[in-house]
Amino acid sequence: MENLEPKSLWKHFADLCRVPRGSKNETAVVAHVEAEAKKRGLEVLRDQVGDLVVRIPASPGREASPIVVLQGHLDMVCEKNAGTQHDFLKDPIRTTVDGEWVRADGTTLGADNGIGVAAALALMDDASAVHGPLEVLMTVDEESGMTGARALPPELVRGRMMLNLDSEEDGTLYVGCAGGGNSVFRMLLRREPPLRGFKAFRLEVTGLRGGHSGLNIHENRANAVKLLARVLHEAVFRCSLRLGALEGGNKHNAIPREAFATVFVPTRKERELRALVAAWLEVFRDEFSGIEPELALTLEPPPRERPRPISAAATLRMLDLLLALPHGVLGMSQALPGLVETSNNLAVAATGERTLEVVTSSRSSVGPTLKALLGQVAAAGRLAGADVEQPGGYPAWKPDMSSKLLQVARETYRRMYGKDPKVTAIHAGLETGILGSRIPGLDMLSFGPQIEGAHSPDERVHVPSVVRFYDFLKGMLQALA
Repeated sequence: MENLEPKSLWKHFADLCRVPRGSKNETAVVAHVEAEAKKRGLEVLRDQVGDLVVRIPASPGREASPIVVLQGHLDMVCEKNAGTQHDFLKDPIRTTVDGEWVRADGTTLGADNGIGVAAALALMDDASAVHGPLEVLMTVDEESGMTGARALPPELVRGRMMLNLDSEEDGTLYVGCAGGGNSVFRMLLRREPPLRGFKAFRLEVTGLRGGHSGLNIHENRANAVKLLARVLHEAVFRCSLRLGALEGGNKHNAIPREAFATVFVPTRKERELRALVAAWLEVFRDEFSGIEPELALTLEPPPRERPRPISAAATLRMLDLLLALPHGVLGMSQALPGLVETSNNLAVAATGERTLEVVTSSRSSVGPTLKALLGQVAAAGRLAGADVEQPGGYPAWKPDMSSKLLQVARETYRRMYGKDPKVTAIHAGLETGILGSRIPGLDMLSFGPQIEGAHSPDERVHVPSVVRFYDFLKGMLQALA
């Protein structure tokens, strides 16, 4: 990436790719950024959870300008393709320049939000940038619950204008975001002795695109857990199937790409099971034609260590729950055409020895609607006999179309590119919702480069859009100064 422009931004991003920074594993990246700032003699503040504020002095003559906060998060979603050898706790991200795109080799890239952080860090050395006093706010653990933003002492931030650098559509200004909350279901399972006259198999759903459960939910991408549950549910009645284990998805904010089940069927039913799987594969290929070109549904030999079968009653309750929980778009915004207002993601399902655990992620830009959706999914869990927990969610960021930042951004964009930017809200959780509720009087705007496939190994960032993103950031800072 050393040949890409802007060179300083890409150098900082390359450095970030060498440092482990999965959610809740940010110790090394916090130390790295802190060292980079202190090496340049900059003031660095650090709170108890690892959030950083780096203060960059104003350009000469701009010292009296208002403080601008540049905000992003240090952590990344850690996802990899089946068969990819990568340890996110220690291995660097292997990056590839593919034409106009940068991507990773079989893993998430971490452009979300590494590019935004790298852009803010690049300003430490950019003599061509004209700006007032800057505060670079970098939070931890955004991807798994925004706990860094929740824990940030508000007094660390002095500025009242904030540019969030964590959105992913070139030429788009975001002025609002959805609120959200997770639901965690735990269902007790009863296991029985090994079955006589039954044969074991491993049923696999693979090859799906996955993606961000907010940004990609409107694209009707397949959910591997939902597909697997549909097949298993019919097989229970058609083939007397019994379930041994099930797992799919591993992040609350990612659409599950793969799902697996260890199953048992009577030996005499093997042919019928194979026919059923083949029939469902054709159904899924038709249903997701043009959306999931690599979709695969296969029946494989079982693992060596086979779990004991789950009781027939518990198997059916599990599958009923997975079918009943909603997934996908549930409502569209009337205020901003084309914007998803409400959605739900069936994110994780995994059996243990004694329990099934399921996680769903609910989003809405309308508070009462979000509350109703959380009530709906909790009701489905209780009807299936599961315990339901709903840990604290995060608030929406309500659009303010009279924002001074938005006015300056529109004028700057027109001057630089000769056209109006797209102005909208995002159906995803940004830290702006939490920070805006905690820091009084904060005027906020979010923008970023073109990033596709975030939260999946298909993640990639468009190099020319990074140039425009950084140029626009500098243009905004000069206008505000």
